[in-house]
Amino acid sequence: MSTMSRVFAIAVVLFVAGTAAAQITPSAPPSCEKVSQLALSKAKIVSAQTVEAGTFAPPAAMSPWLTGSPDLYKALGAFCRVLVEAMPSADSSIKIEVWLPEEAWNGRFRGQGNGGFAGEIDYRRLALALQQNYATAATDTGHSAVATDARWALGHREKVIDFGYRAIHEMTQIAKTVINAFYGNNPQHSYFDNCSNGGRQALMEAQRFPADYDGIIAGAPANYWTRLLTKALADSQATTLDPASYIPASKVPALARAVNAACDAQDGVTDGVVNDPRQCRFDPAVLLCKTDDSNECLRAPQVTALKKLYEGPRDAKGVLIFPGYLPGAEEGEGGWGLWITGQAPGQSLMFAFNTGYFSNMVYGKSDWDYKNTRVNDGLKAAEKKTAKILNATDSNLAVFKARGGKLILYHGWNDAAISALNTINYYNSVTAKMGQAETDAFSRLYMVPGLQHCGGGPGANSFGQLGMAAPDPQNNMELALVDWVEKGVAPSAIVATKFVDDDPSKGVKLTRPLCPYPQIAKFKGDGDPNDAGNFICVSASP
Repeated sequence: MSTMSRVFAIAVVLFVAGTAAAQITPSAPPSCEKVSQLALSKAKIVSAQTVEAGTFAPPAAMSPWLTGSPDLYKALGAFCRVLVEAMPSADSSIKIEVWLPEEAWNGRFRGQGNGGFAGEIDYRRLALALQQNYATAATDTGHSAVATDARWALGHREKVIDFGYRAIHEMTQIAKTVINAFYGNNPQHSYFDNCSNGGRQALMEAQRFPADYDGIIAGAPANYWTRLLTKALADSQATTLDPASYIPASKVPALARAVNAACDAQDGVTDGVVNDPRQCRFDPAVLLCKTDDSNECLRAPQVTALKKLYEGPRDAKGVLIFPGYLPGAEEGEGGWGLWITGQAPGQSLMFAFNTGYFSNMVYGKSDWDYKNTRVNDGLKAAEKKTAKILNATDSNLAVFKARGGKLILYHGWNDAAISALNTINYYNSVTAKMGQAETDAFSRLYMVPGLQHCGGGPGANSFGQLGMAAPDPQNNMELALVDWVEKGVAPSAIVATKFVDDDPSKGVKLTRPLCPYPQIAKFKGDGDPNDAGNFICVSASP
């Protein structure tokens, strides 16, 4: 669930997209003050003010990765900043910001999403879009809180609906109205690109509101929300109900080494990345302590817990609730120490999300105790209470496709927050519903070796997603989407980059092709394995 640690702020470099849309000349000089008089249904303009070039300073943020570097804002041109409050229900107060470049608007609109439980506006993404000459908008989805805090939802079903799907749609419709009032023109094309909960929002838009966006990128989508958080409940119980089952962060490096020893070289390149973890047959039992306990081995209860994490929980009928974690994602800044095991029992991000969700959205009890809920009971309660509000699992995207919509999904194989198999399952459900040829006409899925949750990780993890620097459609997923929507040029392989220390200023460490699923990148067997040109896309089976 995204954008809540340094993991989600890595390797972001400002760039101006060299895309093909013509700059739009308004029919009359735009007036920010005129926008302030705009009448909206169940919403009001709080303010509309011109921000002079290089003068904007974002409000103090609860989450600093949503603001970014001060240099980002110094580089911005003048823009009209419109603050809106939307009130689609009596218990709604959705804060929205719309930013409109005063010069050189590219004729496009880009909507922004949110990570985790939302609660804040992503000013960094607004600024990146504005620098690329987009009109853009973002929202807090109707509440103010850090992304791991769901206490706002307790007793507020309408706010949960706002968070679930209504706020992004409201933001989009209001932004388009404001754009037309400011420029005298509607946007020629509209785009949405986000990850994690933002990926769930992206799919919700394609499914519920197919006319909102022409092009959508959904990264690591938390779209099966009820089951993802039920898995988090099961994992919390598996690793903490018996104190002996807990796997401390100090043991994760040995686990990661054992996985790599078993599976890294399977793709012909020993690089610390498991290229296709589905082919990894790692047995946790190899780590069982033979003598005394140490950080180099696991006790029997820890081995049992580890197997549960990899396998995923099952319901009372033995059906898999949600896919397990894949081997290869254990170590690193965005690995298990952040998301699954934490630095101590009950201190991981997934623990925070599962307790926040079940206590505030499902059971409505601030003192709900995860230890006292059976997993199958939790799943039933979650789906009865919130599935229709929070899940974005509809596989019928025919309306989105019929109006020319294009959808790109991606997921990192090294994701320690959401199993990458979930996105494959959703994509396969679309192909099963619509047929492979129909799906290929409007959708692509890219599985990214070595990418952690939305960013980071040991693999080639920068490919233009979330505003990351990349010069052209071959290297930039966002630009590839624009070419697909506006020129009809469907993307094939996209070249991803790994920078030294994930810092673009230090140069390129390696490049790898991201192949359209179900293909994978295979090393040709000679040449430099750090050069994408020495790989080919080949068919692979799970």
